[in-house]
Amino acid sequence: MNSPLVRIVSTLAVLGALAGCVIVEPSPYVQGSQVTYNRSWNAAIDAMKDQGITIAMADAAGGRIEGRRGGIKVVARITTQADGKVRVEFHATGALSEDPGLPDRISRSYEARMGR
Repeated sequence: MNSPLVRIVSTLAVLGALAGCVIVEPSPYVQGSQVTYNRSWNAAIDAMKDQGITIAMADAAGGRIEGRRGGIKVVARITTQADGKVRVEFHATGALSEDPGLPDRISRSYEARMGR
């Protein structure tokens, strides 16, 4: 039973089995840093909303969130550093006398959302 049809079917079966054994594993560094960035991004934008800030602009690719509450403008910058850690900074400008504790409350809200 060494017919050409049997050989073709056997060859296809072996090739099919080999194709099923290929494993492509994603890089944990890229995946991990992207997950961390997304988590930090979401925590930053939600922390600003927690404190009554109206979001005017959110550019995830550029790592920038801008918003206002009364005469206070708040900008958040989210960046991935060379070591893979994510850095989040909040800057408040304008009429800070309207609510001098706002920057601290944003930071505390962010830390709480990050589970710290």
